Amino acid sequence: MIRPVAALVAVVLLAGCGVPTEGAPRTVPPPPGPFPSPATGAPVPPAGPVTEVLCLVRDDRLVTVERRVDGVPTVDAQLAHLLAGPTAAERDRGLTTALPGAVTTATARVSEARAEVDVGAPGEETGRSDEVLAFGQIVCTLTARDDIDTVSFLRAGTPLGVPRADGSLTQQPLTAADYADLVAPR
Repeated sequence: MIRPVAALVAVVLLAGCGVPTEGAPRTVPPPPGPFPSPATGAPVPPAGPVTEVLCLVRDDRLVTVERRVDGVPTVDAQLAHLLAGPTAAERDRGLTTALPGAVTTATARVSEARAEVDVGAPGEETGRSDEVLAFGQIVCTLTARDDIDTVSFLRAGTPLGVPRADGSLTQQPLTAADYADLVAPR
């Protein structure tokens, strides 16, 4: 008697989970730009004499990782490494990225210890809703460099309002302190 009741309860719970049904499968286009996944994989950087700091994500928290590279990367090269996502070894440690969909391309210009990062438009139907982590990844990565203290964002040359950890939007230059509440303890 208990098994039929348990089965009926399970059916009712699954039917009422709040997700609407569709008559046919729907194709969801992938986000534009690089999409880090185990299938594509980010290249493993060489083990070199210089440490490159990148900020990745684990359990909705920002996590700083260090990679050994052959030389000090340019700001654009470091952004490219960040956009490529975690290496296979980093993914095995539970690290991911919030960048696909929120930020698909990024280039930077540095002037007087301030990086102005021009980001491309997000793709449609990206499935991402964690822009605060994505922008936090960029800010924390770039401000870990010795030559950058603040980061501001542009889209097509126009100042872009981005979310801080507290949810507020700003067009002002940002520092890692703006995302301190999202950083995982070491």
